[in-house]
Amino acid sequence: MKNLFFASLILFAFSSIAKAQQLKSPEGKFVMEFSLQNDGTPTYNLKYKNKEVVKTSKLGLELKDDKKSLLNDFTVVDTKTSTFDETWKPVWGEVDHIRNHYNELAVTLNQKGTDRQIVIRFRLFEDGLGFRYEFPAQKNLTYFVIKEERSQFAMTGDHTAFWIPGDYDTQEYDYTKSKLSEIRGLSEKAYTANVSQKSFSPTGVQTSLMLKTNDGIYINLHEAALINYSCMHLNLDDKNMTFESWLTPDAKGDKGYMQAPSHSPWRTIIVSDDAREILASKMTYNLNDPSKIENTSWIKPVKYVGVWWEMITGKSSWSYTNDFPTVQLGVSDFSKAKPNGTHGANNANVKKYIDFAAANGFDAVLVEGWNEGWEDWFGHSKDYVFDFLTPYPDFDVKGLHEYAKSKGVKIIMHHETSGSVRNYERHMDKAYQFMKDNGYDAVKSGYVGDILPRGENHYDQWIVNHYQYAIEKAADYKIMVNAHEAVRPTGIARTYPNLIGNEAARGTEYQAFGGSKPNHVTVLPFTRLIGGPMDYTPGIFEMDISKMNPDNKSHVNSTIANQLALYVTMYSPLQMAADTPENYNRFPDAFQFIKDVAVDWSESKYIEAEPGDFITVARKAKGTNNWFVGNVNGETPRTSNIDFSFLEKGKKYTATIYADAKDAHYKTNPQAYTIKKIAVTNKSKLSQLSAPGGGYAISIIENK
Repeated sequence: MKNLFFASLILFAFSSIAKAQQLKSPEGKFVMEFSLQNDGTPTYNLKYKNKEVVKTSKLGLELKDDKKSLLNDFTVVDTKTSTFDETWKPVWGEVDHIRNHYNELAVTLNQKGTDRQIVIRFRLFEDGLGFRYEFPAQKNLTYFVIKEERSQFAMTGDHTAFWIPGDYDTQEYDYTKSKLSEIRGLSEKAYTANVSQKSFSPTGVQTSLMLKTNDGIYINLHEAALINYSCMHLNLDDKNMTFESWLTPDAKGDKGYMQAPSHSPWRTIIVSDDAREILASKMTYNLNDPSKIENTSWIKPVKYVGVWWEMITGKSSWSYTNDFPTVQLGVSDFSKAKPNGTHGANNANVKKYIDFAAANGFDAVLVEGWNEGWEDWFGHSKDYVFDFLTPYPDFDVKGLHEYAKSKGVKIIMHHETSGSVRNYERHMDKAYQFMKDNGYDAVKSGYVGDILPRGENHYDQWIVNHYQYAIEKAADYKIMVNAHEAVRPTGIARTYPNLIGNEAARGTEYQAFGGSKPNHVTVLPFTRLIGGPMDYTPGIFEMDISKMNPDNKSHVNSTIANQLALYVTMYSPLQMAADTPENYNRFPDAFQFIKDVAVDWSESKYIEAEPGDFITVARKAKGTNNWFVGNVNGETPRTSNIDFSFLEKGKKYTATIYADAKDAHYKTNPQAYTIKKIAVTNKSKLSQLSAPGGGYAISIIENK
């Protein structure tokens, strides 16, 4: 009996080990536990500082046209743990080195009745958890179609969320702040007014999703390394406060076509009791592969101006003519086309921007509307496809290149695909070679409109693969990419650092389309920027859009000081001074900050942060001892208190403070600002007013 008892005890212990595995982060701040339920369903839970932040949550995938999905009936056949610790240097970034330190648990599961295996790999960092599904090569699981991924994130309460509705085609929403229990009612309103997709879930939201618990814990849900897979949204069970993954379907309704060996993207959970640590997290980048571009010397941060804002506001047009010569007269025959007189990308206007860039130390000029086809696309056929090679009669490609070169300025190419991605791929080699032949090192691509030829969603697997193809093909030609209307970034820029910018959120252009919430820029760094930099296109000085275009009554909901601060708080290695030369020339003293501010950093300090309310960031310009500070504020005026302890001891600096005037207000007095200079050291402190929709910017230059 005694031997039988001990045998049973050993069997019980072995069974427990097989079913439950615990993983701790390197310093013990996090504990993750993996286990199987009685029916063989994989689950996990996550604790932060001994407090549960994700309750027991199920894992698995539902398959299409398969008698048995990868959801249950699993047994653990192997577990492996490991530790990894490295420090790597990004090509560009908020810091000049990043530590990648985690403990890993890989659980191999075998499904009874099918003899199929999957691996669930967990990586636990000091800032959160990443996990993914892996499908090893095997005879019983080779090709399969995903009907839905069933990864859960069970929340511990009715948290406050900063969210935009689940939409397969756009992220260009203002953020809503609400309790989880309020999403259903508020989301239905958002869908009625704005949603682009035809079917939806009333509790669906997009990632990166920012949450805050009642006891002050910040939680961010997102994904990393989105390659050859559909983009993940989250659907909320608002009775149990449990999110579940909700993949973007393709034109047929399928969620993903897989072939083993393969794996999913990482699902990420970043957690802290300090909002500043969410902003500082580099976990998303760390879950991506190292750079696959060996020689990155051609990848350089860029500060640019462009023929863009005047078209966004309606002052100028993308099209050379309002006729349709490519349809009526034949391609490239513009001899009978009447110029509309408002075309922005004409030789004289582009030269004006080149001169302005050269005079003020900018690297490049973006030119949109340079090529044939806009007249068809805007006025005739939304199915029109561009060739990316043929300029309008008033745009001299070679002449403008030589003129820009003589001034030490580059021109940034613009490729609007009109959503016809197969057409773009067909022309891509010639288009990129055309760029290299004419001195263009960077391209802004656009995907406005329905995806052709069969109506894919903007974020399904098929189109995600196209975005990736465009980045990799550009790397072959040593071209940097700034993709607009593409899928939100997930840290891919670590692997392909030629992806120097994305839009993938509601940018400055919406200020000319009716406006954005004044606190919008206090939310974006906690959401959209978790996966990579955003080409937000800041720097607007004239807030009354009717002064650009009398027919446009929009208002930019920001102060000038807030616009200056965005160059620090909205990180990007690609920063645009988006307003026109005329408007900058009206405020040369404020414009000085945009001229001075860096675009590449060696250190970043997050001084104050609360999503939706305020953010204050200090960054050290790479290769110098100079610092720049930015503060953006929401709708409530407040006093920002910072100290300068980040400065080097024993050094003296001159700080130039660009701040809201006392009566500044984003709506009623947005152009009221003050500028003052003070001496500072690492012992200095500052209390500074931030107006509604305002903020401040500081340049801190070491005294020589």
